[in-house]
Amino acid sequence: MASQTDSAHDELEEPTESGSTLDTARRQLHHAANHLDIDPNVVERLEHPKKVHEVTIPIERDDGTVEVFTGYRAQHDSVRGPYKGGLRYHPDVTRDESVGLGMWMTWKCAVMDLPFGGAKGGVAVNPKELSSAEKERLTRRFAQELRDVIGPKQDIPAPDMGTDPQTMAWLMDAYSMQEGETTPGVVTGKPPVVGGSKGREEAPGRSVAIVTRLVCEYYDRQLAETTVAVQGYGSVGANAARLLDDWGATVVAISDVNGAMYDPAGIDTASVPSHDEEPEAVTTYANTVISNDELLTLDVDVLVPAALGNVITERNADSIAAQFVVEGANGPITSPADSILAERDVAVIPDILANAGGVTVSYFEWLQDINRRAWSLERVNDELETEIQTAWRAVKTEFERRDVTWRDAAYIVALSRIAEAHDARGLWP
Repeated sequence: MASQTDSAHDELEEPTESGSTLDTARRQLHHAANHLDIDPNVVERLEHPKKVHEVTIPIERDDGTVEVFTGYRAQHDSVRGPYKGGLRYHPDVTRDESVGLGMWMTWKCAVMDLPFGGAKGGVAVNPKELSSAEKERLTRRFAQELRDVIGPKQDIPAPDMGTDPQTMAWLMDAYSMQEGETTPGVVTGKPPVVGGSKGREEAPGRSVAIVTRLVCEYYDRQLAETTVAVQGYGSVGANAARLLDDWGATVVAISDVNGAMYDPAGIDTASVPSHDEEPEAVTTYANTVISNDELLTLDVDVLVPAALGNVITERNADSIAAQFVVEGANGPITSPADSILAERDVAVIPDILANAGGVTVSYFEWLQDINRRAWSLERVNDELETEIQTAWRAVKTEFERRDVTWRDAAYIVALSRIAEAHDARGLWP
């Protein structure tokens, strides 16, 4: 097996003013720690991943040539339970991005009070350039390379950008074949027919919608009087938009990579196929098309950036007209932009709370796999609602008690729980 494992104690650069995922995650860690009476040694430990696995993945292309790709699995912290986090297939996957995203998964699991730590990873590849057979070969070889560092009690991957339930089914099957027994709990986000959970694909968007509703309730705003713009009409954005539409909000803009559909009177979201249903189709259904940049600056009540990271930056933060920003994507706002929005009293609900429905239902799926007992969709949605409400109350308490931003409040909740666990377990000599 071609593998390289980086120690948690490698020399790492101090946070800079860049908008990189890792720098942003570290700045957020320190910012939250400043609000707490916390052992600085714990903060020092949390700046670094425990391990980063780098592997080479040779696959045979359909034309008979062999191409070698690079894959990563960054395992950040496991003090509260097994590592948990997605695997993405994207050309821009890097070691540092995986570490930063893994850190966010640690906070996300902690703010939801799930018994997991954080991890992230993927392969630097454009999945659109792979046939289905090539993607399957890539996934099965990736599973082989990661075999010794993943498992239902060790590290549990899930889908992310460029991967889907089928990818997870291949990974689970490859791992199970190597182990000599069917092990559905090694991954989550699988099709229900092989141990996946009902409601898993819709869960991140569902939690975004639930949190948006809770935000509106907190600020005494009726959903029926609320306008919403959603950047990104994939799994997260489409499900959030459709639920908010069903609950009475007016969704005025939705987008994909080609641009945005805009209708100030409101969009019938059910009539517009999501990216999963018909890729890159949003603008073909639109009477009025605007750019993604224009969508971000629309005069709406709620903006949901649910596409890529770092879309709200210093360059456009002053132009954000929404009163509330609910982060559907991971890290859609850079740290400098976050500061600008805070100064302007724009309420930003962070990704580690807003889109945590995915990892929460992944936890439900893991429980179902371990117990070999499937839950109904109604139970999954009811349990998700309960968990999001509980996390919201914990964050709201810190928001009110400390007079901080919503992001700081969420990180304070998460970091308090992680620090308490580290203190209880101690440091191995």
